[in-house]
Amino acid sequence: MATQGTHQLGPDNARLTVHTKRTGAVAKAGHDLTIEVTSWHGTLDLSGEPKVELEVDSTSFKVVEGTGGMKALDDDDRANIHQTIDDEVLLKRPITFRSTEVKADGGNLSVTGDLTLNENTHPITFNLAMEGDGHVTGSAVVKQTEWGMKPYTALFGALKVADEVEVRIET
Repeated sequence: MATQGTHQLGPDNARLTVHTKRTGAVAKAGHDLTIEVTSWHGTLDLSGEPKVELEVDSTSFKVVEGTGGMKALDDDDRANIHQTIDDEVLLKRPITFRSTEVKADGGNLSVTGDLTLNENTHPITFNLAMEGDGHVTGSAVVKQTEWGMKPYTALFGALKVADEVEVRIET
């Protein structure tokens, strides 16, 4: 990826993942998850006024790894997690991000903008590292409760998904 110009991003040339952690009295029973977003589109525009945009299909989250837990995740577990994300967490609503400011500092970009999640829009800032070989990496921490979401719980609240989840992008 060149440093100038407009670059289209999506599952065919980049990876967008969500990383969850577990908390609670019986956290050992649960799993830390890596969830891949399989349907999304982003634009990194570095021509003129830099901007970043992202649109995500919230029904396209696929569990690719679960670490920890009392037993390994099986296909039924993965399907149940997907269903829970659709029905209880993200509610099949679109997710969007539109930058309001992009500041360049050498090979890094500080990106501030509006994240719309579960029909609530709030500002968020994250950094993108633009490597000499054209790769871009970055991450942002999203605190679910700031967007009106209740982190998932099980076993009468003794097992919880941590409020803060990390979203990563890699090209």
